Amino acid sequence: MIETMPGGIAVFDYNGDGLADIYFTNGADVPSLEKKSSKFWNRLYRNDGNFHFTDVTESAGVAGKGYSMGAAAGDYDNDGHPDLFVAGVNRNILYRNRGDGTFEDVTAKAGIKDDKWAVAAGWFDYDNDGKLDLLVVHYSDTPMQDRFCGNRETNVRIYCHPKYFNPLPSTLYRNRGDGTFEDVSQKSGIAHYAGRGMSVAFADYDGDGLMDIFVTNDNMPNFLFHNLGKGRFEETALLAGVALPDRGQPVSSMGADFRDYDNDGLPDITVTALAGETFPLFRNGGQGLFSDATYASKLGPLSNGHSGWGNAFVDLDNDGWKDLFTANSHVNDRIEAFESHAYKEPNSVFRNVEGKFSDATPETMKAARKAHRGAAFGDFDGDGRVDLVVSSLGETAELWRNTTLNTTANAGNWIAFRLKGTRSNRDGIGARIRVGKQWNEMTSAVSYASASLVPVHFGVGAEREVDEVEIHWPSGRVQRLNHVAVNRIVDVTEP
Repeated sequence: MIETMPGGIAVFDYNGDGLADIYFTNGADVPSLEKKSSKFWNRLYRNDGNFHFTDVTESAGVAGKGYSMGAAAGDYDNDGHPDLFVAGVNRNILYRNRGDGTFEDVTAKAGIKDDKWAVAAGWFDYDNDGKLDLLVVHYSDTPMQDRFCGNRETNVRIYCHPKYFNPLPSTLYRNRGDGTFEDVSQKSGIAHYAGRGMSVAFADYDGDGLMDIFVTNDNMPNFLFHNLGKGRFEETALLAGVALPDRGQPVSSMGADFRDYDNDGLPDITVTALAGETFPLFRNGGQGLFSDATYASKLGPLSNGHSGWGNAFVDLDNDGWKDLFTANSHVNDRIEAFESHAYKEPNSVFRNVEGKFSDATPETMKAARKAHRGAAFGDFDGDGRVDLVVSSLGETAELWRNTTLNTTANAGNWIAFRLKGTRSNRDGIGARIRVGKQWNEMTSAVSYASASLVPVHFGVGAEREVDEVEIHWPSGRVQRLNHVAVNRIVDVTEP
């Protein structure tokens, strides 16, 4: 089963030169689960500008160990250098960024455990103490089994159904601030809920100033951990309306993003799943309740024939509405022997116009059929248009440059905010930013087992100046900026 699930990506500026770099996770030899040759290395590519990248894996010291799956980027020690967590099969790695282009493996001395199959992880500050905490999402305690699945008469073997894999709870690590972490899974309440976790996303969905957690589960109800404060969480997915789509059956929930797609100021949730299940969209209606907006948004029929993994709400044409990108492929490499669904698929772009989606996938993208998995985003060339990077099983990765014409009819103006926390964590993760009627979240946990630690981007259409910007920092401070020029990255320090 582990062979179907690798491919997480982290996009982050590891060397502080203002350019977004790319880190790919990779698998290992099976059944040893060891990276026995360089072909299994995880890979870090330094962005040199003008869409040229250099492989700096070996010099940076991040080739990894074991069978890696997911990646999470965040500055956990608040030194101004983003760090990297790699989730894997019975082996996790915490890399501390030394700030000189190299990383140090501090997993053991930081108190991070690595004895379970972890698919994804994410950084967030659940107690608002200014230090990033870590949530690690686990799938099962049985990564490999001696079981025949498939058709014995034709001797067609397939990867076994998720029901044969015992679920596990996630692990929550509290950042002590001295370079070590405390496992608070039990006392926080999170350890009481076992799932086959695939991805995690964070947002303050009820506006109480505390970051909440959404976890996608494979063929099980999803989890929504409502932050009660004082280090406690309650699981409210079913009551809130995000555990299951409206038809009441669990789906193969893969990737997740947790941000406002309809510009009403409330963070919504997008989930990818397999063909025939649609890509569920949960609209936040306020008062802690969500509704299934998959069909009301027109996303249902658009996505029903696709199988998705990585996903993100990003404004690709800078018109002020967040579009949806999904990295597509079926999980079963033998699906075509049983059903009419394709294994390898092109990725999808669903354009958002006032909360309704339409298929806007470019023809060049439609031609690239692969077993896509992780996806991450960033403006790699600094032109104000969000670009995309996608991993593929057994094939080359894809780097998609956004060439949407920069005219008011095709692509609008933009503005992005690079935050520097003082009382809040250094990255400002957990901050909410308002530009006009738009809201966006500062987060790095986006997509399937991936991370995008990049400036918070807004498309502003034909606007040449933003009259008012409102930043709600995790510390509770509210900062306002007036008459801000567009088409640039604005550096903002928490007052």
